[in-house]
Amino acid sequence: MGFSRHEYWSGLLFPSPGDLPNLGIEAASLTSPALAYGWLNPLFKIGHKWKLEPDDMFSVLPEDRSQRLGEELQGYWDQEVKRAQKEAQEPSLMKAIVKCYWKSYLIWGVFTFLEEGTRVVQPIFLGKMVSYVENYDPNDSAALHEAYGYAAGLSACVFVWAVLHHLYFYHIQHVGMRLRVAVCHMIYRKVLRLSSSAMGKTTTGQIVNLLSNDVSRFDQVTMLLHYLWVGPLQAIAVTTLLWMEIGMSCLAGMAVLIMLLLLQSCFGKLFSSLRSKTAALTDDRISTMSEVITGIRTIKMNAWEKSFIDLITRLRRQEISKILRSSYLRGMNLASFFTVSKIMIFVTFITSELLENLVTARQVFVVVTLFEALRCSSTLYFPMAIEKVSEAVVSIRRIKV
Repeated sequence: MGFSRHEYWSGLLFPSPGDLPNLGIEAASLTSPALAYGWLNPLFKIGHKWKLEPDDMFSVLPEDRSQRLGEELQGYWDQEVKRAQKEAQEPSLMKAIVKCYWKSYLIWGVFTFLEEGTRVVQPIFLGKMVSYVENYDPNDSAALHEAYGYAAGLSACVFVWAVLHHLYFYHIQHVGMRLRVAVCHMIYRKVLRLSSSAMGKTTTGQIVNLLSNDVSRFDQVTMLLHYLWVGPLQAIAVTTLLWMEIGMSCLAGMAVLIMLLLLQSCFGKLFSSLRSKTAALTDDRISTMSEVITGIRTIKMNAWEKSFIDLITRLRRQEISKILRSSYLRGMNLASFFTVSKIMIFVTFITSELLENLVTARQVFVVVTLFEALRCSSTLYFPMAIEKVSEAVVSIRRIKV
């Protein structure tokens, strides 16, 4: 190829990732969304020419290292343990996590509120534009200038929503990643300090399950948790605007949404129950597999393969049955995302027609857009938040034990 890997890196404006100072990668990360992640191009090029090696990867930022994150969360956990001992209570890992991350997490919740607020404002500008078309007067220049202003406002709302949406999810996933790394550090640290008698009560499979499955719930729940309060607030704002637009007919459509939310609350309890049962069955299966692998010589000598195959198959079948039930509930939640908004629109206009109200083009556009604004937050993110919170609570309970 004419030059080595080291020569390739030395000829770039970017230093080699293995030698890259933490400040340099931090600056690149801050500007990467605007530059379409152009700072990764050298890594792609060297991966095209050679097989990537560990030294080619960028080093982790100091504030994202597991030792720092784990010690920070461990400090809050130690404080929680001391508080619980003084008050003769059971220490709560959830309280320690909240105390550690509530400040940074709350800031990004404001971004969620502003993001969904722009979605509520968009139908107002759209309604004004439709009103201009309905009452079009070629001689009214003032109305034309107002229409241009409404169009500019609508475009600005869409742009602001796009910026806030991606900014929120990027940083909130960063918070979830830091929480996951901190909990993994605490689990690893706890395992190294377990006594021989305690290790006898804890299997390797259970620890692997905690580090692979349970901690992954933190990445998911952090993205959606804010929608538990943003969703209802947005629903209240949309209901107010609908009342101003079409009167009491909007209550019929919102009644459909309320029934859906009550149903999803019941689903949340089922998710929690199924997650607890699934995790217990997974621990049993992994523990049994570990014992089988450890004693495989004895099993072969006594020709016990068929018995152990049947045992593991039965455990796996029970585990899959619980996962299948969770998948059915998850599918019903996802189906509501595609159908409920249409049902709400249909019920609203049928009720308006039965009340003999005049339906105009402006009302149709505004009502449809307002219900579509509720589509993601109330019929997708809100039920997913209930599901992920239920699973995260179970995971925290298992990790604490």
